[in-house]
Amino acid sequence: MSSTNDALAAAMTENFADLLAESFDESVTIEGSVVRGVVVSIDKDAVIIDVGLKSEGRVPLKEFTPPGQSPSITIGDEVEVYVERMEDRNGQAMLSREKARREEAWAALELAHDKQERVTGVIFGKVKGGFTVDLDGATAFLPGSQVDIRPVRDLGPLMGTPQPFQILKIDRKRGNIVVSRRAVLEESRAEARSELVSNLQEGQVLSGVVKNITDYGAFVDLGGVDGLLHVTDIAWRRINHPSEALQVGQTVEVQVIRFNTETQRISLGMKQLQTDPWEAAQANFQIGTKVSGRVTNITDYGAFVELSDGVEGLVHVSEMSWTKKNVHPGKIVSTSQEVDVMVLDIDSVKRRISLGLKQCSPNPWESFADTYKAGTEIEGEVRNITEFGLFVGLTEEIDGLVHLSDISWDVAGDEAIQSYNKGDMVKAKVLEVDVDKERISLGIKQLVEDTVGESLSNIRRGDIVTCSITAVTDGGLEVSVGEGISGFIRRSDLSRDRAEQRPERFAVDEKVDAQVTNVDGSARKLTLSIKAREMAEEKQAMAEFGSSDSGASLGDILGAALAKRDGEKN
Repeated sequence: MSSTNDALAAAMTENFADLLAESFDESVTIEGSVVRGVVVSIDKDAVIIDVGLKSEGRVPLKEFTPPGQSPSITIGDEVEVYVERMEDRNGQAMLSREKARREEAWAALELAHDKQERVTGVIFGKVKGGFTVDLDGATAFLPGSQVDIRPVRDLGPLMGTPQPFQILKIDRKRGNIVVSRRAVLEESRAEARSELVSNLQEGQVLSGVVKNITDYGAFVDLGGVDGLLHVTDIAWRRINHPSEALQVGQTVEVQVIRFNTETQRISLGMKQLQTDPWEAAQANFQIGTKVSGRVTNITDYGAFVELSDGVEGLVHVSEMSWTKKNVHPGKIVSTSQEVDVMVLDIDSVKRRISLGLKQCSPNPWESFADTYKAGTEIEGEVRNITEFGLFVGLTEEIDGLVHLSDISWDVAGDEAIQSYNKGDMVKAKVLEVDVDKERISLGIKQLVEDTVGESLSNIRRGDIVTCSITAVTDGGLEVSVGEGISGFIRRSDLSRDRAEQRPERFAVDEKVDAQVTNVDGSARKLTLSIKAREMAEEKQAMAEFGSSDSGASLGDILGAALAKRDGEKN
């Protein structure tokens, strides 16, 4: 009997030990883990859940209630909860639905990170250096640089909205998760870029967003790929800087002008989507007609005038003014000034229109030509003295030129001009008015009679004249013929006899006879030759008095000829 009792006691002791061990094992495996339980009752602020322990656990009702919504749990529902402790001081199990959700979320996030899959989260707060994101119960950090591809000024539209994210880093022990929205956008952008580039064609019309503006154009984001919109392709009208027509962030419609498949460079245009104003330019702007326009740009060589939206013409500096020469166009017109111009030429192929500003005002050269005919005497002030003559002011705008050769009949021009100074009032005669070349030729010497010229006009080449030696030089003799006519006898023309070709044989004021070999009317000078006169006399003597074949010597023949000439003189 006693042995039986002892056996029973031993068995009970063993069962109790097993149950105690099982109880300890259960606590070890359940505490700190997520278990499934059943809702047995719902109080005003708590949910009672049976997870198979000795006692039920209480979970705050708010952990089952989404923000701003009513509780979505009922008795009998199975839910997963996190067992914090088997029993609290009241003997109840300590459970948490939020921690269960967090544990579930971490497990899912670690799996997504391993598989490099995207996760969905909601940006709900801002912290230093970035933002906080709710990933279905787990809180992650979103750096500011990882929010978008481009800096985002206003994050308001993104707050509270489910967004896809890429997990960059996850550390469960430290509770650290770093996510990126930018990585998702770049991946999507790369996919869109690949699709866009594969389907891109020249002439295609696309919608894009202005990404950046430079001096030479704007870069437009076409959705994963950028294209360059050059400043000359923004509009048909002149645009000096892209910012005049575009701003960053603006949505624009563009056309693909060129696409290089190798470099993947895309050239875009906006004006190509509008009607080309040059198509009607030939009909709208006829040569010789006067039109109004606005000065858009001024350069050293002229001014550009906008005649209509997108159509410009150039007023060359030579067509700016009838009288203002060598003046910068900026001193005649100013930017944005409204002006009247005349169409001089139009080339629709080269898209060029030549304009004239001076043609819209009276031509003072024509007016002068109508008033002052050639031969008219006029008086004016010496405005400028140059190496080639005097400029004389004839009207407020027009000057005439007295060339050096037209200052004096008797004095060389470079010497005669020394007698004049700026500001002197002079009289002159109008010699010629060239309206096309805008030149007026004047003469001062023409106011008096040219006695020397008249005398010179009576002298012909071959005439024998008597000269008075005025100077003896190594090269020959300077002589005067009559009054005011100068001449020169070269050394080689002093005699037929080579031994007698010596200038020192002659003296100043000595009279000699010589033959005229050349008449220079402009220089008012003669070229003479004693040698030529002697040869002419010999030829004449031979003709009149016979030849050496008659028995007379050449000396006899010349002697007779000279005696005859001297007798005729006497």
